[in-house]
Amino acid sequence: MRVLGLDPGLRHTGWGVIDVAGNRLSHVADGVVHAPIDLPLSERLVALFRQLTQVLDRFHPDEAAVEESFVNKNAASTLKLGVARGVVLLVPALAGLKVAEYGAKHVKLSVVGTGGADKEQVVMMVRRLLPGAILKRADAADALAVAICHAHHAGTMRVWQPVRESTGR
Repeated sequence: MRVLGLDPGLRHTGWGVIDVAGNRLSHVADGVVHAPIDLPLSERLVALFRQLTQVLDRFHPDEAAVEESFVNKNAASTLKLGVARGVVLLVPALAGLKVAEYGAKHVKLSVVGTGGADKEQVVMMVRRLLPGAILKRADAADALAVAICHAHHAGTMRVWQPVRESTGR
């Protein structure tokens, strides 16, 4: 299974692609797409949409996972991030992918072992779990962490799904 992890942002959206075979994870690629800040919001969203579509077209993931946004003190910034997050959710959904969402604490807990991990701890564990990942930006590391989190949880859900179906629970 190939998983695309996404860390939404209006200026910089991180993405990371991993391959999953059982409990084995392999780094495929990672990067960041950028929406030019000098453009109107609507055109920035189009740029984000097009760049993410190119990532999907290039790597052909089977599933996607997106980090949930936190609410920040500036309402205008929160709204803009929410709009960008909508585009980040829309692109893989339009491609027919299942899209899962995970909170930042859940991602950190899955990757580092504690929901209160700092950025450096996340980067270190992503590098350890995915040898060869270069991680030029923290946004890409965060996106790979989301993909790792999804790989762990999607695998568990696949194991439990037949049990739930057979018991009706």
